[in-house]
Amino acid sequence: MSFLPMTIEDMKERGWHQPDFVLITGDAYVDHPSFGTAIISRVLVSRGYKVAVLAQPDWRKTDDFKRFGRPRLGFLINAGNVDSMVNHFSVFKHRRKTDSYSPGGRAGNRPDRAVIVYSGRAREAYRDVPVIIGGIEASLRRFAHYDYWDDKVRRSVLLDAKADLLIYGMGERAVVEIAEALDSGIEAKDISWIRGTVYRSVNAQHKAGMTAEQFEKELFGDKDTVVLPSYQDISVSGKSDEEKAKKNYCRSFLLQYQNNDSISGKRLVEKYDETVYVVQNPPQEPLTTEELDDVYELPYEGTYHPSYEKDGGVPAIEEVKFSIIANRGCFGGCSFCALTYHQGREVRGRSRASVVREAVRLTERKDFKGYIHDIGGPTANFRKPACRKQQKSGVCSNKDCLYPKPCSQMDIDHTEYLELLREVRSLDKVKKVFIRSGIRYDYLLAGKDDQFIEELCRHHVSGTLKVAPEHVSDRVLAKMRKPSKEVFLAFDKKYRETNERLGLKQYLIPYFISSHPGSTLDDAVELALFLKKNGFVPDQVQDFYPTPGTLSTCMYYTERDPFTGERVSVPKDLEEKKMQRALMHFNKPENRELVRKALQKAKREDLIPVLLGSFEKRSHQGKPVEKNKGKVGKRR
Repeated sequence: MSFLPMTIEDMKERGWHQPDFVLITGDAYVDHPSFGTAIISRVLVSRGYKVAVLAQPDWRKTDDFKRFGRPRLGFLINAGNVDSMVNHFSVFKHRRKTDSYSPGGRAGNRPDRAVIVYSGRAREAYRDVPVIIGGIEASLRRFAHYDYWDDKVRRSVLLDAKADLLIYGMGERAVVEIAEALDSGIEAKDISWIRGTVYRSVNAQHKAGMTAEQFEKELFGDKDTVVLPSYQDISVSGKSDEEKAKKNYCRSFLLQYQNNDSISGKRLVEKYDETVYVVQNPPQEPLTTEELDDVYELPYEGTYHPSYEKDGGVPAIEEVKFSIIANRGCFGGCSFCALTYHQGREVRGRSRASVVREAVRLTERKDFKGYIHDIGGPTANFRKPACRKQQKSGVCSNKDCLYPKPCSQMDIDHTEYLELLREVRSLDKVKKVFIRSGIRYDYLLAGKDDQFIEELCRHHVSGTLKVAPEHVSDRVLAKMRKPSKEVFLAFDKKYRETNERLGLKQYLIPYFISSHPGSTLDDAVELALFLKKNGFVPDQVQDFYPTPGTLSTCMYYTERDPFTGERVSVPKDLEEKKMQRALMHFNKPENRELVRKALQKAKREDLIPVLLGSFEKRSHQGKPVEKNKGKVGKRR
């Protein structure tokens, strides 16, 4: 095993005179299957293609983009594991000071809107070389989308990047098909049939008199194609157009959501002007278990490139270095999560044998200390499609698997996952196997027995278990598409009882989101009272972050629910957002005045002594503020 070339010298050592592809990424080069760059490059190399990695190039000039010479087949470009704007800015649009995907955690190694910038420089370096973009940034921006940082609807990134093709979703199969097409001599502009890709279609006969209507009928006028509202229809060109444009935006989002399945999804077309269209082919089928095994057992080095050692390495590897990806996709359906749009709702899992083989390899590493940090994926206890129907007819386009409650058709069974965990924890050198990628407790509770939670508590928790109720207000949870607070309380009760029976002192760390669409100050106050009553101190509070591709972002921008058309209250005022966040940490001295102001604004002054009792005592008696006892995140 060895790292792929990062320099011309590396390439020559392999005996390569010219790479087939130069893969450009905004992350440092980490050859681990948690990083898209590693997977795509290894898959192509396994098919006989030569791939050189250009990690975090200097985008201010073209020199780095010419490092390997002219690639024979094309440039492959991604922004990294995280959207470059999310990577750079907090929800309050403050520039971040660190970047865990860069050497030494230093920020500033990639540009804003990295896919667009890198594509432009690649074009400058070699104008005639095909440019194919992919990864999370390209995938979630494949159609016109609301951009939080510009506060407007931006065009498809395919057009702004002036790329030839865009790969969306998990791109292993699509990138191989593109490579084979290019290798056979087909020009990039003519590759328009590959599933999981987006391409640009142009009415070249416009000047000759072919109207947009004629062009659309000839190319897109079939039952397997859906024409979305045009870019002009969903963009606000004037104040009088805003309401109509946002309704059209909701309709476009809904059509995209309903056609994001490999079985039932249709081709989607978005018009930009009289001549230019963006066309999305239906999604690729999820990889089979055998294909996933092949992908995750390629010869990854499992760590960052040694050239980063002098900088202290790449921090992002620490969380995943001794973790195992066991599944893909998520039928959880959370509104604020982009996985529905990127990985899809149909879950596929690796075989037990493949996961165990990877676990054995981890135990053979010199720095392995006996702990496997995770065996999971987007959701750890999802290992297969939610029901048999999904494999024949695709996922339901008009209802969710778990919201508002688990579907009666779901096949809820943790048996295979438990067998996998048992086999891994029985390996020599393995002291403990943790589950850190999260579990869906509503799915767990819907099971037939308590065997999974019993083994979870006994073997796979170390003091605390992270869960994500996200909120407790029914109307906010409805917009999040999360289970009710009663379900969370039922899980909390079962978790406590199980630990007590086992003689273990273990606690829950709940995660919550503030200022989500639908959340008012009244809802934030309700959450604060819930935390006070039940003795939870949230370990982390995340302000809702509008990112491309999610249902929640659609609601944030349009202030409507695209599924019902109903109006949604959206907290956008900075002060209100800070108040909602402060209410979740009402116990912190620095939040005292914000909490008081929030309660006054909500006309709940009666709750000031309830939530700020210790502070009131201090102000009247001059005594120090009473500190909360117990560890953060624990139920006291």
